[in-house]
Amino acid sequence: MKSGFVGIIGRPNVGKSTLINSIIGKKVAITSNKPQTTRNIIQGIYNEDKVQIVFVDTPGIHKPVNKLGKTLNKQAYYSIDDTDIILFLIDAYEGLGKGDIYILDRLKRVDKPVILVINKIDKISNEEVLNRINDYKDLYNFAEIIPVSSITKSNIDDLINTLKKYLPDNIRYYDSNSITNKSIDFLMSEIVREKVFNFTKEEVPHSVTCVTDTVEVGKTSYNIKISIIVDRDSLKKIIIGSHGDMIKKIGISSREDLEKLLNKKVYLELFVKTVKKWREKEKYLSEFGFKDFEK
Repeated sequence: MKSGFVGIIGRPNVGKSTLINSIIGKKVAITSNKPQTTRNIIQGIYNEDKVQIVFVDTPGIHKPVNKLGKTLNKQAYYSIDDTDIILFLIDAYEGLGKGDIYILDRLKRVDKPVILVINKIDKISNEEVLNRINDYKDLYNFAEIIPVSSITKSNIDDLINTLKKYLPDNIRYYDSNSITNKSIDFLMSEIVREKVFNFTKEEVPHSVTCVTDTVEVGKTSYNIKISIIVDRDSLKKIIIGSHGDMIKKIGISSREDLEKLLNKKVYLELFVKTVKKWREKEKYLSEFGFKDFEK
């Protein structure tokens, strides 16, 4: 038996959540083309007969502008310090950026294998992949460098096989049928938040969080109530939309994904609530599930 914890870090929007979903084969982390989608440390659990790899998906490391941003960075640093192996994920298409240099400087303080994962190689040529390897290889003493595509799953098997060489433990931390450490309530609220991200404009998503209020389980269906929390009334109006069009669109798309997750009919009610400056208040950050990891 071989096992271990693998932290996935990188700038916002490099594809950390998409990679973990691709590896696990199920949606355990929401995805969006907008940065800083992931806000909580989410574990995706990969199982084989004699292998268990716990992948820790973290918020993208960025320059924080409020208390929520500082909390997200602390979560990412927690992953650096408290995992056995680190995957430093970069965007092959975007290339080397200031954010990568900042993270690499932080990684110089750790004493564990760091694997450079060059993601989104489906967007560039083979020659450009080699150029990306050359751009990064002398910046840090990487244990391995592996180009992958989370979308096409190119080289994902190679990544898994490489990780097996570095797994330090010999126990199974979770049941072999587990795919995540997160509760079903959390996954349900995240699905709704993903739809808010996908259907609204740039200024809306980062002022929004979602909370599962109640779940009633029937023989053939679920009755679910989820609150969408915003920090000002103007955003509440946007999410509800003209004549309720936007909230209806979010609800229909959320229900489709919830039925896939739960394998039952879902009756979903969404509520939009204003909690002013929730991103700045410890009380609400804790209530909405953002844990502050002190170092």
